[in-house]
Amino acid sequence: MRSSVAAIFGCVLLALSLLAWGQPFSPFVVKDIRVEGLQRTEAGTVFSYLPVKVGERMTPEKAQEAVRALFATGFFRDVRLEVEGEVLIVYVDERPAIAQVDFSGVKEFDEETLRRVLRDQGLAEGRIFDRALLDAAEQELKRQYLSRGKYGAQVQTTVTPLERNRVGISFAVTEGDVAKIRSINIVGAQAFEEKTLLELFVLRTPGWLTWYTKHDRYSRQRLAADLETVRSYYLDRGYLDFAIDSTQVSITPDKRDIYITVNIREGEKYTVQGIELAGTFLLPKEELEKLVQIKEGDIFSRAQLNQSTKAITDRLGNEGYAFANANAIPQVDKEKRTVAFTILIDPGRRVYVRRINIAGNTKTRDEVVRRELRQLEGAFYDASKIQLSRRRIDRTQYFSDVSVETQPVEGAQDQVDVNFAVKEKQTGAILFGAGISSAEGFVISGSISQSNVFGSGKFLSANVSSGKVNQVYSLSYLNPYWTVDGVSAGFDIYKRKIDGTETDVSPYKTRTYGAGVKFGYPLSEISSVNFSVFAEDVQTDVFTTSSPSYQDFVQTFGNKYRYAAGTMGWARDTRDSLILPREGALSRVSGEVGGGDLKYYRLRFEQQWFYPLSRTFTLFLNGELGYGDGYGGLPLPFFKNYYAGGPGSVRGYKPFTLGPQDINGDPIGGNRKLVGNAELLFPMPGAEQDRSLRLGAFVDFGQVYGTDEKVDFGEFRYSAGISVAWSSPFGPLRLSAAQPLNEKPGDRIQRLQFQFGTGF
Repeated sequence: MRSSVAAIFGCVLLALSLLAWGQPFSPFVVKDIRVEGLQRTEAGTVFSYLPVKVGERMTPEKAQEAVRALFATGFFRDVRLEVEGEVLIVYVDERPAIAQVDFSGVKEFDEETLRRVLRDQGLAEGRIFDRALLDAAEQELKRQYLSRGKYGAQVQTTVTPLERNRVGISFAVTEGDVAKIRSINIVGAQAFEEKTLLELFVLRTPGWLTWYTKHDRYSRQRLAADLETVRSYYLDRGYLDFAIDSTQVSITPDKRDIYITVNIREGEKYTVQGIELAGTFLLPKEELEKLVQIKEGDIFSRAQLNQSTKAITDRLGNEGYAFANANAIPQVDKEKRTVAFTILIDPGRRVYVRRINIAGNTKTRDEVVRRELRQLEGAFYDASKIQLSRRRIDRTQYFSDVSVETQPVEGAQDQVDVNFAVKEKQTGAILFGAGISSAEGFVISGSISQSNVFGSGKFLSANVSSGKVNQVYSLSYLNPYWTVDGVSAGFDIYKRKIDGTETDVSPYKTRTYGAGVKFGYPLSEISSVNFSVFAEDVQTDVFTTSSPSYQDFVQTFGNKYRYAAGTMGWARDTRDSLILPREGALSRVSGEVGGGDLKYYRLRFEQQWFYPLSRTFTLFLNGELGYGDGYGGLPLPFFKNYYAGGPGSVRGYKPFTLGPQDINGDPIGGNRKLVGNAELLFPMPGAEQDRSLRLGAFVDFGQVYGTDEKVDFGEFRYSAGISVAWSSPFGPLRLSAAQPLNEKPGDRIQRLQFQFGTGF
């Protein structure tokens, strides 16, 4: 209202000023121009807007033009023109400047955030004060509070005149309480229970986790997304006529409680009568029919129909038809409750890729991005290679977002440009961190790393980690494209101390200095091999309380060793995500052979599977095998033994404690290791849409065997329990509560195990 009044008032002033010049007067030649009333604005600014200069003729038309131009600057509240003889006098009344902006009562936001919001509205210190802008800024502040669920928030503004034609603006905020969703009702649901439908919603009533997720706060956008999820749920289960008739959102007079009611009409369930392909077939019809996922007699599913048309267009895109269309035309029989579809295929014209453009990489070199591309310029358009290129760019970890779009070339029907847009993220870090785990206790670490040195895509890191068990000082370098074929090369230099006296194993200490070089070679888009060669200088200390086998090894072979070793590994990774995978597999095989003062070899195999059982449940299976021994008359060094138990192994048992024990009952490790895990992963109830928080129900099993022991599956240890994985704002948290299922005398139990770390 006030903004409308201010606008009307300005128009009235402008009209009056123009009216003053509406009376006839004789044009004259301007001998001089004076400006009166200026306090901050330079006279030259006024002169620049005047349509007449000294020595030129002044007319009524130019006078009106001058008044309009000066008002349009927004600097002045009033403008008048007068004539004394042949002198033009410009009288102005300047608008005040904003000297300061203050807030009181603000707790929900930090003041800098609010200042940035007001600045976007044109209201900031040093700018010209405008009542209309102030009203808009006040409304924007209220909108910010509404977005946080504070519907009772009140904003009162005070404008205080200051010296030198300035003003101070004060925003007094009464934030009030957050309005919570107290009820969500779905009216008209018969085919499915209301509880089932409400589980699809992100919005929900207050629960034990909503203090963190904020999902009990109403949001129009979230409600719209939830309603679309419900619509998809019905359409994917045959309800072709499903409709949302109305939605009511009401709030109590005290602005604290919100009630949502959704009225739906389910309609009838439809089955598919038939699917027919029509149009232009550039590929065998039989091949395209195999891509259709929905079949005759199936319950209608919009998702399966969309997946079918998308599979057809993607297949044609792989052949160069970038603008192929596959449109499903329905024929509905309401009496029989059936629907038939004709999928009309229009491949369009086969196109070439003229150029591939990269945008957004201000720091990263073009070559670092282009070496990940599998689509080539001048080649036929291939949708699968373009998407593979996008995934490869994303997996470099240099960018927070990677998008791609295809743009037709103007004037050329058979050419397109492919534009990749990337958003760079910080790839360097100076980190000082602290963490705590049930295996090592309190750990302090620090590192300086840069995974994209000078935008070259090369990795460089210096790391310091100090824990009770492991102390590591290392320098690492890796060039992922040592050759244009993707052969990687790098080196590691490190110092490592292991203090076994701080664990439950038989006590010993090692101090290792080492250096090595490493290479990797890609076999395909999903598999690679790697090699490394390193040399180490190791000193070992044992004690009178150490295992006799440890003491015998040191007495026989000394406590200082120099040796070199080589490793070789193969990996195949088809996981859909590196952070929270839901499907795919990871296979790794590696071997290590050492020679010199120590002669040994170690083999390791690891296999992981991720199976999506539903939209929310994922089955994770993991298996790990390890085998090691010595050669040339030397045994496997005891500090190269395998261990099991604890996080990442068999939970519920203390870390490193499964397997052979010495005469004191202390674990000593072994040369063979078998570990398996089966875990059902699912979202936290009440936070289904939060990908940073995941629960698991697991069963672990495994054992370690010594050189002289026979592998006996009856000696396996089993445990079952639940786990929590949370990528919290403070750092990653891993927590498990496990119950050993077949513990035996001498086993060391630890039912609650956790790992937590953060940087500061």
